[in-house]
Amino acid sequence: MPARGVRVVRQTAHAKVNLGLAVGPQRADGYHAVVTAMLAVSLADRLEFAPRARGFGLRVDGPEAKGVPTDESNLVIRAARRLAAELGETRGAAIRLTKVIPHGAGLGGGSSDAASTLRGLLRLWRRRLGAERLHAIAAELGSDVPFFLGSGFAMASGRGEILRALPLPCGAYARSIVIGVPDAAISTGMVYSNYEIPKSRLTGWRAVSTLVQLRAVSYFCDRDKRKLVNDLEGVVRTRVRAVPEALRDLRSAGANNVCMSGSGSAVFGIVPAGVSPRAVADRLRRTLSRVYVVRPARAGSRPCR
Repeated sequence: MPARGVRVVRQTAHAKVNLGLAVGPQRADGYHAVVTAMLAVSLADRLEFAPRARGFGLRVDGPEAKGVPTDESNLVIRAARRLAAELGETRGAAIRLTKVIPHGAGLGGGSSDAASTLRGLLRLWRRRLGAERLHAIAAELGSDVPFFLGSGFAMASGRGEILRALPLPCGAYARSIVIGVPDAAISTGMVYSNYEIPKSRLTGWRAVSTLVQLRAVSYFCDRDKRKLVNDLEGVVRTRVRAVPEALRDLRSAGANNVCMSGSGSAVFGIVPAGVSPRAVADRLRRTLSRVYVVRPARAGSRPCR
């Protein structure tokens, strides 16, 4: 704990779910072209930043701390060092990460933590950086990191770093989403390397983008039960048996528009009006130990008390 009187900056790092994900051909830089709608949700990690003369130290605790590295392989440390280099900042920080978002689950926890580190350290050091440069640094750190600097609902394209904000429908912030996470951390690299691109993804990419956006925006409408499409779901289904089982359990419990998030293994579904979110979650807890009832969040990364 920092000494009494020491200024501590606190930041919330929200998780996300993908309301659809279409994957296209591999680009020259080795990444696949993607189109996805990302939504920040209330499940969140917390970070604390305290002054340090120089260098960075990272402490990780919380219910999902097991297996989270505290060295240079953690995006938090990489984000801190990259920002310090950009600013020419010689001061460091003692960083505490309370890990609540499961890692290796397609919920973007590591990327969100990195975005919160950029914002938290700017506040701690009382420094400024233009939005365009901050976005560029975030994109260097990872494809999803720029999203967590935004408003919380956006279409992402390119390799995920090109963002266009979307408006949430009226009343969406009051809607409940149930997330279930099987006990299987999945490597994003493994999923993409085993993905075989269908011919439909090689042509008509503009139409694919429009379809993903339409289904994402209509996600909160109970009358619209068109299935969200996640191209990576097929890869994971054949390798992690708990994923199709969790998707089935969510549907049988009454959730609509059930889908896998990102490269998995987390699955989610929206709770329609008149159905108890707790009842849906309790049904899922019969087979999964990590189940969360969440709502849309207004930002991926934000200051907190």
